[in-house]
Amino acid sequence: MSPQAASILGLVVMFVVATALPINMGALALAMAFLIGSFVVGMPADRIIAGFPGDLFVTLVGITYLFAIAQKNGTIDWLVHQAVRAVRGHIAAIPWVMFAVAAALTAVGAVSPAACAILAPVALQFARAYGISPLMMGLVVIHGAQGGGFSPISIYGGITNQIVARSGLPVGETSLFLASLGYNLLCAIAVFFLFGGRALLARRAAADGVTGDEHGPGGLPMSGHGTSADAVLATPSHPSAARLDAQQAATLIGLAALAIGALAFSLNVGLVAVTVAVALTLIAPNEQKGAVDKIGWSTILLVGGVVTYVGVLQKSGAIDQVGQGVSGMGAPLLAALLLCYIGGVVSAFASSVGVLGAIIPLAVPFLQQGQIGTAGMIAALAVSSTVVDVSPFSTNGALVVANAEPGERESVYRRFLIYSIVIVLAGPPLAWLFFILPGWM
Repeated sequence: MSPQAASILGLVVMFVVATALPINMGALALAMAFLIGSFVVGMPADRIIAGFPGDLFVTLVGITYLFAIAQKNGTIDWLVHQAVRAVRGHIAAIPWVMFAVAAALTAVGAVSPAACAILAPVALQFARAYGISPLMMGLVVIHGAQGGGFSPISIYGGITNQIVARSGLPVGETSLFLASLGYNLLCAIAVFFLFGGRALLARRAAADGVTGDEHGPGGLPMSGHGTSADAVLATPSHPSAARLDAQQAATLIGLAALAIGALAFSLNVGLVAVTVAVALTLIAPNEQKGAVDKIGWSTILLVGGVVTYVGVLQKSGAIDQVGQGVSGMGAPLLAALLLCYIGGVVSAFASSVGVLGAIIPLAVPFLQQGQIGTAGMIAALAVSSTVVDVSPFSTNGALVVANAEPGERESVYRRFLIYSIVIVLAGPPLAWLFFILPGWM
């Protein structure tokens, strides 16, 4: 069996075993990376370990540590309280505020993981406080970040436009941006209504954090479904949620430093977050006990192991072999669809920027022949390779899962995984249908 076939078979076995048995897929992936990498591909141990995503590890540790402190000292409750006041009690507006802010951040140059790292923890706190589906809130944030990610001044947009220009193809910067924004907006609208958005439209929250327009026995507010469950969810858990104390003020300054450092100065998100968390711990060490235990260690192992195995998969040549075989097909429409699928599947586990850099050149040969419209093909490849970042194995999806409550983390992970499978299966053909087929016809 060739190294390429063996590495793909190892990936299939890994998913089957991890699905059938209660084994952390990350641990299984590390073991598989060692076995396939060492004895089939012929990689030394240091090259296998080099595939471990150290930057993502630090990002997940730093962000979950920092926001555990912010939750413990009541800063998140204060932010929730202020946010509901800002939207005048319209709970249904909160996910769309998150979408707009995420899109704006990436459109002006923030990398998508940085925007999600800043917004996802706060968005999930909003979800817990006001009975919103954490799956919906997390997905809306990610789709917002991906939607703005291809503006002409953004990271994804700049890289993609440079690759296209170097290939001698016409660049459509604005059309690429609008294609990504429109596609992800449609995804966010679908997510909103699929995961409880219709019920949110009928609910309101008062400035003091009480939801619902009616009250039940004992003054408990009634939700739109006739229960008082929202009263518990909506009431801020920290006694000082309506006022700001010294620790919360320091935490807000730290969060602002994180945002400014990551967005304005391109500092490493994880390292800045760890630094801010340590500084806050030094200010009040006794009150921050236990915060480090809330770091999403199981999620970090999961993501780190899977990404390490994908590195073995790439080193074996499996991805390049499949991509070159597709690009050499005689049927351009089918080749375009398969390239979109390759971009989507690989990007669900690996760096979207890296996938864009590898997948676009594969499409150049038949784009230069004029068989497929360049603008539509580039938009389809860009969308297919980034919309799948909702995967719990990508940085964005992992950030959302890691910031879920420990008791609901496994449930959020499984639902994210199911949604990402649907997106991987349906996202590329829909992008092909929207952006490539009209130009062909």
